[in-house]
Amino acid sequence: METKDHDRYKAFTRRTAIMSAGGMGVLATLFGRLYYLQVVKSAEYVGLADDNRMSMELLAPLRGRIFDRFGVELAANTKNFRVVLIPEQTESVEMSLDDLAKIIHISEGQRKKVLRAAARQRKFSSIIVAENLSWEDFARVNINGPSLAGIKPDAGVSRYYPFGPDLAHVVGYVAAVNEEEIGDDPVLSLPGFRIGKSGIERQIENELRGKAGSRQVEVNAYGKVKRELSRNEGVAGQDAVLTLDMELQSKAMQRLAGESAACVVMDIKTGDVLVLASTPAYDPNDFVVGIAQEKWDGLQKDKYKPQLNKTIGGEYSPGSTFKMVTALAALDAGVMSPDDYVFCSGSMYFGNRTWNCWKKGGHGALSMKNAVKHSCDIFFYEAAKRTGIDNIEKMARRFGLGSAYDFGMPEEKAGLVPSKGWKIANRGESWQQGETLNTGIGQGFLLTTPVQLAAMTARLANGGFAVKPRIFRSVGSDVYPSEESARINVPQRHLDVVLAGMNGVSNEPGGTAYGSRIWDKGMELAGKTGTVQVYSISKAERLAGIRKGEQLPWKLRDHAWFVAFAPVSNPRYAISVFVEHGISGSRAAAPVARDIMHEVLLKDPARIMAIPPVASGQIVRPALTRES
Repeated sequence: METKDHDRYKAFTRRTAIMSAGGMGVLATLFGRLYYLQVVKSAEYVGLADDNRMSMELLAPLRGRIFDRFGVELAANTKNFRVVLIPEQTESVEMSLDDLAKIIHISEGQRKKVLRAAARQRKFSSIIVAENLSWEDFARVNINGPSLAGIKPDAGVSRYYPFGPDLAHVVGYVAAVNEEEIGDDPVLSLPGFRIGKSGIERQIENELRGKAGSRQVEVNAYGKVKRELSRNEGVAGQDAVLTLDMELQSKAMQRLAGESAACVVMDIKTGDVLVLASTPAYDPNDFVVGIAQEKWDGLQKDKYKPQLNKTIGGEYSPGSTFKMVTALAALDAGVMSPDDYVFCSGSMYFGNRTWNCWKKGGHGALSMKNAVKHSCDIFFYEAAKRTGIDNIEKMARRFGLGSAYDFGMPEEKAGLVPSKGWKIANRGESWQQGETLNTGIGQGFLLTTPVQLAAMTARLANGGFAVKPRIFRSVGSDVYPSEESARINVPQRHLDVVLAGMNGVSNEPGGTAYGSRIWDKGMELAGKTGTVQVYSISKAERLAGIRKGEQLPWKLRDHAWFVAFAPVSNPRYAISVFVEHGISGSRAAAPVARDIMHEVLLKDPARIMAIPPVASGQIVRPALTRES
């Protein structure tokens, strides 16, 4: 009996020992694992834990600003209080929008836009729900933040254009990035990030954009930011300084108001563009936040084409403003002299048709100078016939017509200067002599832009130097000085003939713009009118009593041009004014050019010290002082 009890005891003791050993083994393994996790792998898991509670965010760089020549801010950055939604942080995007709509107004259009974005993009990407909120609305969103799943208030930066439509065509605008534009740059995927879509904003997008920064934040289990741990602001975009004078630009826009028109003013020595005005225009601020469909439709349907920058993108026949080029081509070819006279009876017969002068009854016998003064068509028909189209084309190109200047405006057009070779290459037809006569008075195939005619006038007035328009003074620390202009191969004695004619246009009785002269002594301008036929009245219409002018619908009326330089005694500025369907240059364009040029001469911006082109972010605005 004792033996059995002893055996049982030994078996129990053995099992207890085994179990104890097993337990000790388990404990040893557990403690070993804990030691491994807490000591050996401590640094790694601390890092992983930090990664779970910390988030790295990309920060949009501050966009470079744009200034005029005197430091007036043309494109600025302002605070933008907005609300974004992060789909992965909410169970239902629709429910989150419903909750937010109880606090701030969310339009049906905004709601649809957010739902479309949520369906297309990655769940962790932020979607802008509302922008440019008032401080009161922004505060309400912040207060109710804990109860708004996936909703995040955010204080960003928005582009702002202080002068609105006055600079829409020059500065342009920024707008949201579309899918085709995103590419490999992660900053373009940031919610609300905008890039230049037109004008200067588009032309120097890379310089204005800057480089993205970043910040490290601590977040809770719901992804809400608790605090910011570190921040790198990135690199702000470079500031740009333009040659424009904003005061004169605004006055030009006011003077052109109500017309489909354009005006360019430039310094004939440096090429600085002081005014680049096109009307009507639009408010670029509308595009920053996303233009309403109704406004967009209105812009598209407007017959005055407010989205077209007519100064550089509008191509029109120059009419009689081209007659100086025809005169110089005739002198250069040796087929006419300044003292040659042509008799104008009011018409001439050539090529089986009658060619009429604008003045019924004619001008009588005219020299070249007086032919410019009176804008006699018959004289310039004869001059063109003797000179030939290829000689006229060569002279036109010397004066900057027929090619784009590529001076910083992305929408610039080249215009067209025709020739025999051009017509064969582009139309497969031979050149006709009658087409030479049409070109001689600035019509037919010939096309120019207002900026080209301003440059042409500058080259006439500065003694025959091939000055080119320029719009940039500096971008960041890169300064763009005016280039030294080469001399055009045109004798001064030839230039003097056409300049005298232009002076007669404005300052001598009988000149076509004598009624639009500047009276102030020392400020006189010299110019040339131009009227471009758009529609030819038929014989039946004439018999019915229909005449040119207001009797015709707006779109059938003649275009109006005027080009000029001033002061006559010491030229410094050139101007071109175009009024679409303005009926006549002397009636519509010359008075506008006179008023704008008078403002230019009163201020005389070329004599005022402009701000020095300096590095980005360090623009200063010194008091205006006169240059010595």
